[in-house]
Amino acid sequence: MNNQAAAVQVKILDKEYQVNCPPSDQEALMKSARFLDESMRKIKDRGNIHGAEKIAVMAALNITHDMLRKSRQINETRHLTDQQVRGIEDKIDAALAESRQLEI
Repeated sequence: MNNQAAAVQVKILDKEYQVNCPPSDQEALMKSARFLDESMRKIKDRGNIHGAEKIAVMAALNITHDMLRKSRQINETRHLTDQQVRGIEDKIDAALAESRQLEI
């Protein structure tokens, strides 16, 4: 399978950009470009921020904030799940130990 980067056209705020991307990542790139375009358009449509660069920075800050918040939630959920699994393992170990005591 050829995984060499190829030029892909993406359109963000009516401006076209050419991005080199391996074929295996092209769908994700297109999805990312659409997401960024939508985020930037929402900011632009509010009308209180002007200039593509400022709009791009605000979109990047918003996207990064959401990503970090979701990452923190995932880590908290993972930590809680680990604690729950350890609690279940402790109960299983206790039940097995009690079962062994009854066998003796």
